[in-house]
Amino acid sequence: MEQSNSLSQSNADDFSNISLRPFHLSDIDDFMVWVSDEKVAHFCSWEPYDTKENALNYLKNKAIPHPCFLAICLNSRPIGAISITLNSGNDVCRSELGYVLASAYWGKGIATKAVKLMAEFIFRQRPELERLEALVDVQNVGSLKVLEKVGFKREGVLRKYIILKGKTRDMVMFSLLSTELVL
Repeated sequence: MEQSNSLSQSNADDFSNISLRPFHLSDIDDFMVWVSDEKVAHFCSWEPYDTKENALNYLKNKAIPHPCFLAICLNSRPIGAISITLNSGNDVCRSELGYVLASAYWGKGIATKAVKLMAEFIFRQRPELERLEALVDVQNVGSLKVLEKVGFKREGVLRKYIILKGKTRDMVMFSLLSTELVL
């Protein structure tokens, strides 16, 4: 996605101006709000960031160069992140979705809007992509609901699938096929 592009959706609620856009180094203060929050990091593979310098390095070296790592914005201000891990070779038909949102915005439909925007975008931009996957911890009820609302299908529980923060976790596999998304 080009730096000048953004994807957006508006409705008549208080959280209507949701958009996706690339991160900028100037987003660091907003970025720190959720990456330093233990509640947000609980179901993530990373620990909360303890310094602004570490978070800035992540933005500079990982998030900004990544072609599909975008800021979830409310009124143009980053309040979370969403990404697609693109595959190559024999796996080019599928990609994995990930997202995170500042805890102050949980339960307001923002993640649902962001996931829908990203799914629409990636299926338009990548015609070879047929399947978008998401893995969610079985205890992450909010994220399970987000994917179901967007239309992802629950395929099953992958038992003892990943070690997360020193504990083996069960994960739910979700998928959305390009033919299932209503654009």
